[in-house]
Amino acid sequence: MPELPSLPIQDVLPELQDALTEHSNVVLQAPPGAGKTTAVPLALLDSPWLQNRKIIMLEPRRLAARSAAARMAELLGEPVGRTVGYQIRAERKSGPDTRILVVTEGILTRLLQSDPELADTALVIFDEFHERNLQGDLALALSLQSQEVLREDLKLLVMSATLDAGAVAGLLGDAPVITSEGRAYPVEIEYLSHREVPEDTRQLPALMSRKIRELVGSEEGSLLAFLPGVREIREVESNLREAFADRADIVVAPLYGDLSKQQQDSAIAPCPGGRRKIVLATNVAETSITIEGIRLVVDSGLMRESRFDPNTGMNRLVTTQISQSSATQRTGRAGRLCAGRSLRLWSESTQRGMAKKNAPEILLSDLAPVMLDLAQWGVTDVAELHWLDIPPPGPVAQARTLLQELGALDEDLRITAHGEAMLNLGTHPRLAHMMLCGNALGLAEQACLLAALLSERDIFRGEQRWDRDIHKRMEVLAGTQRSGTGRGAERHSDKGAVQRIRQQAKIWKAQLPARADITQARPDHMESTGVLLAHAYPDRIAKNRHDRGRRFLLSNGRGAHFSHDDELAHEEYLVVADLDGHGRDARIQLAARISSEALYEHFDDRIIRETAVRWDDNAGRAVASEQTRLEKLVLEEKPAQEISPELLSRALLDAIRQKGLRILPWNKESESLLERVRFLSGQADAFPDLLEQLSLPDWSESALLETLDEWLLPHLHGLNKLDQLKQLDLKSLLLAQLEWSTQQRIDELAPSHMEVPSGSRIAIQYGESPPVLPVRLQEMFGLAQTPAILNGRYPLMIHLLSPAQRPVQVTRDLASFWANTYHEVKKELRIKYQKHFWPDDPATAQATSKTKKRM
Repeated sequence: MPELPSLPIQDVLPELQDALTEHSNVVLQAPPGAGKTTAVPLALLDSPWLQNRKIIMLEPRRLAARSAAARMAELLGEPVGRTVGYQIRAERKSGPDTRILVVTEGILTRLLQSDPELADTALVIFDEFHERNLQGDLALALSLQSQEVLREDLKLLVMSATLDAGAVAGLLGDAPVITSEGRAYPVEIEYLSHREVPEDTRQLPALMSRKIRELVGSEEGSLLAFLPGVREIREVESNLREAFADRADIVVAPLYGDLSKQQQDSAIAPCPGGRRKIVLATNVAETSITIEGIRLVVDSGLMRESRFDPNTGMNRLVTTQISQSSATQRTGRAGRLCAGRSLRLWSESTQRGMAKKNAPEILLSDLAPVMLDLAQWGVTDVAELHWLDIPPPGPVAQARTLLQELGALDEDLRITAHGEAMLNLGTHPRLAHMMLCGNALGLAEQACLLAALLSERDIFRGEQRWDRDIHKRMEVLAGTQRSGTGRGAERHSDKGAVQRIRQQAKIWKAQLPARADITQARPDHMESTGVLLAHAYPDRIAKNRHDRGRRFLLSNGRGAHFSHDDELAHEEYLVVADLDGHGRDARIQLAARISSEALYEHFDDRIIRETAVRWDDNAGRAVASEQTRLEKLVLEEKPAQEISPELLSRALLDAIRQKGLRILPWNKESESLLERVRFLSGQADAFPDLLEQLSLPDWSESALLETLDEWLLPHLHGLNKLDQLKQLDLKSLLLAQLEWSTQQRIDELAPSHMEVPSGSRIAIQYGESPPVLPVRLQEMFGLAQTPAILNGRYPLMIHLLSPAQRPVQVTRDLASFWANTYHEVKKELRIKYQKHFWPDDPATAQATSKTKKRM
């Protein structure tokens, strides 16, 4: 083992060695700055159980992976790629002698898929696991199953600074937990007052710039500022470069994932000659990397993350508040080398209301990549694996539907040959499918450029970004832009991003299989981008609504619109690559035109030709048409010559859905049955012994509307007008859904009527809560106890009425009424209704519905 600098983690390294010798799985907790990322792998290099096999360490971020590998190689006195190497997307530095391989998320999953045993590996380390990245959770689940089924000797080490160690240890089979106390210098934490906190995130760059200038003027040392995203970093960078234009001792350095390796290395390298550095970073700098000389931190308290909206089936980028654990991590960057100071741009009361920890990505993200990986692994039931948080069923179902739509999964959820080819490209299934389809069309280069473009931030800068046409960006990438706006677009594009996109496109193109004979005609140059996009986003083919709102209908049934006038807003058909916002009408950020001819040429297998019938409420009749549809989009429509009885029934059903159940011929009997079943359903928890064996249907209004096809459609045959619905006997239709024994039990527990002492049968009103028995007071004479249902255990609410059917008393305790209140009520009734019988002792008197004379 090399001579390590004095680090707090060294105190627990012997204990960690012993634990890994005796156990397969171990959890290590160590605070920021303890040195776990670099010291632990190096300390374990000489372990006997390694037996010359590798250590793979998973780092959540590319920058952290490169930095960790470089630091370990430096401590060994070697170049990166010998004993210590790394592998990240599109970049690898390792060789035959590599013993420690640092990888990023996704790479470990690829290694497991290619060799489920990880035969040349003895230990897998999951560093900074508290970040709970999607691929980290997946890789741990796969590693646990590999260990359980194939490799009993495979060891797993989970490391983190802020982690629910107990939960992770339980997942790892009650693994031992080793805790390093660490060593950090004190950091003074300062909050803003309520009046200083910005009300709008757009005010953040100006506030951040001002606070940085104040701190640099009053404090020594370099400064690290955390901002939510690249846009804010660029604005603050511009402000500071202007403010410190005459300060040669100040270096302003941005730090985020899409910068080049040289720019990132420059941001984290020590400042020479006593200069001070101001690093403007996203949460890429939150963990794992050490930026030399930092003793000041300014934290915006915000981060930007991608969240999957299951209602739209789309990811959306949201700016959200960080958790308390993230705030702790960020503050810790100021106390690595000496006492520091941290300024938080929120109030102390806000701090108390912040979430304790980050939400796991697996609960927020698009699960299509994970479900494709699981299919390749041979898993069709996510519960088969061990998860810290099991993937939610809604997003799982949506992901599988998409993968089947793309041809990656078959009907049994098994991966297809096409799905395996998609997985080999190592990107989102949508983009992989697009590249494979593009290759078959002879558009491999364009498809790979487009996939890389969609994986990168927008290459257009400034005002040019308002142009929503993605094809113009493709022209810049291909170097085929036209004169005028095209040339201007090239001048305003991000040269670094363009270079990265072209490099990634070359890698993907080299991975594509040899092209078979092309069977379809290549689309026109102007339409090639739209055709390729439609392969990636078949659910986002859009048709113009031709209204003033520049709105489009997507093939998935959702809406989308342009926030401003754009050339594409006048096209008949588009394919939308990027949407901002959620709900039923999101904003179009990037799109490409596509013609109806191209849709028929390239997506004919998705086009349906059928007779469609809908109810026209204005005309009061069914309207039928011959439609040519692509999902929810009607490409062509013409009136139908004939309408079958089945379609007419469907049209009536459509009318009922539009208007609601109220247009059906409900009468007292059918309404009573409906209300009685609803009442009993609501009492299941209160009377489980009476109702647990009673199989009651869900007859809520929403459920009845959803199941109209089952209980109502068979009885609409031959009907074609709304007034013909009067023929329906709704009580009989509902009873047909119940077994005879269930009907009897309903009558027993919740009878429709109750016989009162006078002999009258009174209807119980189950639409009230509790159910009401409205009865004339005289008809209840001689009854001491309140009438009850549910085998006498649920007293009814008695509405006692005057001879004129007006309420005189409401009670659920009839005995109390006779004893205490009746005599006061009787005085008034004797005056108003002198012909009626008002006894002095109602509890023993004869009940009657007649006057004294008729009695």
